[in-house]
Order: sequence, then C-alpha cells, then structure tokens
Amino acid sequence: MPAGDARSWVKALGPYIAFPRKILLSITTRACIFGPDFLRFIFSLATCRSFEGYAMTDLAALKASNEQRWANAKLTRTRAPEFKAPAQKVVTNKARYQSIEARTGVSWIFIAVSHYRESTQNFSRSLAQGDPWNKVSTHVPAGRGPFASFEDAAVDALVNCAPHAARNTDWSIGGMLTLLERYNGLSYANANRPGPYIWSGTDQYTIGKVLVDHGPIEEVVDKQLGCAGLIIAMMGLDPNIKFDRSSASVAAPGQTLDATWLQTSLNTLGATPPLVVDGIFGAATRTALRAFQKSKDGLTANGVANADTVAAIKAALEAAGAT
Repeated sequence: MPAGDARSWVKALGPYIAFPRKILLSITTRACIFGPDFLRFIFSLATCRSFEGYAMTDLAALKASNEQRWANAKLTRTRAPEFKAPAQKVVTNKARYQSIEARTGVSWIFIAVSHYRESTQNFSRSLAQGDPWNKVSTHVPAGRGPFASFEDAAVDALVNCAPHAARNTDWSIGGMLTLLERYNGLSYANANRPGPYIWSGTDQYTIGKVLVDHGPIEEVVDKQLGCAGLIIAMMGLDPNIKFDRSSASVAAPGQTLDATWLQTSLNTLGATPPLVVDGIFGAATRTALRAFQKSKDGLTANGVANADTVAAIKAALEAAGAT
C-alpha cells in the first residue's frame, strides 16, 4: 500500500471505525508500512466486521458470473407466486424510488429491490440497514440519522455509506447485481456460492445463509426472496424495465436521470430563478420541478421526477430544439 494512500483510507474507513481522525490516520500510515493484513486486523477489531471481502473479491469475475447466472435464472415453481406481491408494491411505489434516483443517480430498480431486502418494503425503515429512519441507527451502518423522510435516509445510504452506490456508473444487470452483492456483503462471492440476497427464489440458489452479521455461511435456506427474482417479476409487470434475458450480454435499463440532468434541463426550459447545477436535488430544484409540472396538463405538481414528468421534460426539450 503506497504511503500516499493513507488519507484515502481514512476517508474510506471513517464511517466504520469510531476512532478520532488522527488515530485513524496513524493506523492507516502504519498499514502502509506493515501491509494490508495489519489494516484488516485493526478493522476487524474495531468493527467486528471482516474486511476480507473488500480485498479478496475479483469484481470483474463476479460480474461475469452474475451475468451468466442471470441468463440462466428461472423462478422456482414453488416460490414464483411469492414474488407477485412485492413486485406489485415496487411498481406501485415506482415514483418514490425514481425521486431518489433523481437525487443520487442510482437506478430506481436497485433502490427498489434493496428496499425489499433491507426492510421488506417498509417505508418507515431506512434503506441502509432497516432501522427506523427517524432515529439514530444502531445497526451497521450505525450512527446515521435521524432523517426527515425515507427519501432523505435513502439518499444518505446511497451517497455516504459503503459501497457508495451513487458512485456507480454501470447499471447493466451484471453491474447492478454485483453492486447489490457488495451492498449485502461479499461472503458468498468469496466462497464462490450464489447468495440468497440475489438469488433466493430462483433455480440458481439452493441453500446457505449468514445468520449473524459477518458470521459464517450456515447450511440453511433463506426464506426471503432475492433481488434477481424480484427484478424478473417486476419485468413481467412493467414493460419499461428491460434487461436482456437471452444471454450474458445485457442491455442497460436506460438513461440514468440524475439531479444534474434534471437541473440542466429545467434551466434550459426557463427555470426562474436559474438553478445552480450542483447535482443535489434540494429545495430549489424541487420548487422548479413543481413549477414545470404546474405548467403541463396531466402532471401532478408534487416535485417528484417520476416517469410522466421525465417524459414531459424530454418532450419539452425536443420541442425547444435542445436535445
């Protein structure tokens, strides 16, 4: 580990280790001398979490494996009916997930399926770990919040908490499933096993579950459904969700509509006052979006960048010759 990387390690480990920054910098500087095993040892002592997943997993190989599993995956006969209700709930709440996508750039599909796994689609619970978002979280990531809304808590989880989903740019199915594995933990990937977080309820998964945070994989069956099967069920309800299921070659789910795009588009369409293009979906952006919605028949002026609003913005840009 180059000595110059010490400060970047401080930034990366800060959310996990409750040490003062000077002490943490001292630890990471020594890790530069003694090597990554020293850092993993300190990380484990301080957090009771394994750092192995971050060092051992070949993410490119994991992505390729997930693409192949996706191409072959089918819902199991016995569990396929269970996917109907959560998939319908996702579609019903699509606008809420899309409003978070607009603030973070994270695919609403990723947000929706991780919401199911982390808090069984309970909007009173945080996307980060399932704790109530109106209280300070006690589970990892601990110390987050309180927040004013589910959406605000989700933005914090995606932007500020590992694995920092908002930094991701690969929203192909392979990239998304790999990020979901990182979101849950890489124990299964390190064991070269299809994990239940992704594959439960499909023919790609049979047995194996980590019962205690950062514990071993136990030979039990996860009764909760997995993200991949949920996406398959969602595709059956929403024709706008498109991933290639015929081979490992996959199609991206479409343009990622981040806050920068939204602010730039609203400015082009005459937002008054003009928005600062900072990529943050704040109060000013929400107000400008409501003003646009009020100007268009058929839109609800709720400040949410849902599919109908995005389509209206694109149409307005095209009519103005700005696309």
